[in-house]
Amino acid sequence: MWLYVIAGVILIFIIVKSWLGSRGPNPFAVDTRRPPGAVVFDKAMKRKVIKNVFSPEKVPDKLDAIVIGSGIGGQGVAALLARAGKRVLVLEQLGKLGGCCHTFNEKGYEFDVGIHYIGQLNEKSPSRILVDQLTDGQLQWSLMDNPYDVVVLGDPNNGRRYNMKSGRKAYADELKKAFPGEEKAIDDFLHLVKKVAGRVSDMVIIKVLPLPISRFLCSTGLLNWISPFFRYAKRSVTEVVSEFTKNKELQAVLSYIFGTYGVFPDKASFPLHAVLIDHFMNGAWYPTGGASEITYHLAPTIARAGGAVLSRATVQQILVNSDKRACGVVVRGKGMDPMNIFAPIVITDAGIFNTYEKLLPPEVKSMPEIQSQLGMLRHGAGGFSLFVGIKGSKEDLQLPASNYIYIPGNDLQKIEKNYSSASVDDAPQHLPMLYVSSPSAKDPTHEERCPGKSTLTALTFTPYEWFEEWKNNKVQKRGQDYEGVKNAFAESMLETVIQLFPQIKDKIDCYTSGSPLTNQHYLGSPRGEFYGADHDMVRMSPETAIAIRPQTPIKGLYLTGQDLLLCGFAGALNAAVLCASEILGRNLFIDLMRLRRQILQNKAKKTE
Repeated sequence: MWLYVIAGVILIFIIVKSWLGSRGPNPFAVDTRRPPGAVVFDKAMKRKVIKNVFSPEKVPDKLDAIVIGSGIGGQGVAALLARAGKRVLVLEQLGKLGGCCHTFNEKGYEFDVGIHYIGQLNEKSPSRILVDQLTDGQLQWSLMDNPYDVVVLGDPNNGRRYNMKSGRKAYADELKKAFPGEEKAIDDFLHLVKKVAGRVSDMVIIKVLPLPISRFLCSTGLLNWISPFFRYAKRSVTEVVSEFTKNKELQAVLSYIFGTYGVFPDKASFPLHAVLIDHFMNGAWYPTGGASEITYHLAPTIARAGGAVLSRATVQQILVNSDKRACGVVVRGKGMDPMNIFAPIVITDAGIFNTYEKLLPPEVKSMPEIQSQLGMLRHGAGGFSLFVGIKGSKEDLQLPASNYIYIPGNDLQKIEKNYSSASVDDAPQHLPMLYVSSPSAKDPTHEERCPGKSTLTALTFTPYEWFEEWKNNKVQKRGQDYEGVKNAFAESMLETVIQLFPQIKDKIDCYTSGSPLTNQHYLGSPRGEFYGADHDMVRMSPETAIAIRPQTPIKGLYLTGQDLLLCGFAGALNAAVLCASEILGRNLFIDLMRLRRQILQNKAKKTE
């Protein structure tokens, strides 16, 4: 026992020393917020930023870093480095910047792609202050309705509905009202959620501690002893939830949020589930002006430091010199010959599979350290999207600014089994879940931007294998067989959407859909994933968390984005902070908290 105590004291000393180190410039030295301007509706002005097409003359001289991919993980780390005085070039293969943060238009309707709702963005939260600093306070947020999530179990027309309300007491009270007699189970479950989610920082800590120390903590069992987050990492959501209640309906409701990370509860790691419940516990927000506003206000921060964010720039290879150090990239603009761009640091937001399997030279890819990391991960579930354009305003159609999560029953394992074992022809009739939301209802400026037009987005999961035979066909030219399979899923989803929102039935103007192959083409997802590498129990294990770090086995090559830390906007953005911390040699999380404390103190003084 005394050996554990001594080891714990030594550990605390090492953690404090490592965690408080600050060698490089501080991006949060000055509060750069200014009063937000009006949302810009001029399409030409926005196009200059979010469609800034690559050309050789736009590449800045004397680059400090190159970032592959313009998702929030890529632009986030670029903006942090820019605030530290670094000149950074961000390269995006798509014609629009933003990755999952971009929007697209279809017949005059504007649809979001991957930003559906984000938690913990109240004005005092670290996440809000972080985003405000990276965008000079110009990116605005709109609070969604309360409840932010509505869970529908059973028949979509008249199934049981459960409201997820913001605020811990309101959240718990609503569940208790729906499940009388289960009050203790609900309180105990939410207590564990708070306990485990509150230690998500442990995942960051073991990625910044020296590798031998992190491995020692893991191999000796000390990590599980001191961290409830990792103590539960190898336990499934189904296993943990079933310990609190035998009520199948309540089990399903407590598990409903699995769609936000793409793993069914019997295979999902409980700590990630806890983090997502806690993330939205106090409400959800949506970017005012639409998801493209994120890039519109991030890119100028990068440009002011001498950098650039450029679209239609396909990175074909990461350049690695004879010392096995990344030194630049080979990039090809549309209709152009490939060119080499050099920088001492290369950061990838393209995902670990794309980076290691497609972008590294063969002799580097075969390195044992690279293969070891790849062996720890597997591809996430393929995603399928439906985008519906509807005639009428939010008020006309009575569309809520809430998300609807439809699950056909309360036996989640049976639902998953029926779906995964079905043939591709039968599968559309066995959809395991459906997320449905109205981007237009969540954005108060949408009516001004797109008068008389509303939108709904629906998401579900489909295995990549069901569409794989058409992977080598050109986009929008994959043939009738492919379109037939895709349309079967789209029509089944649309039928459920109409049952959930019957008022739209005669108002539908158009709809389009995207399969895993669509995600592969437009988002660069290797197998059509929404959330990158699978967030299963192996991914969340301490062994994997320790191994996947910002610094790769290639000197000068760094990881950012969902595959480094956790999925979603918040996960990818915090991965950007983690990556920038490694590059700058200082703990930016602590710098951010210091700035937050200063901002709150200044605000308190003004109100005295």
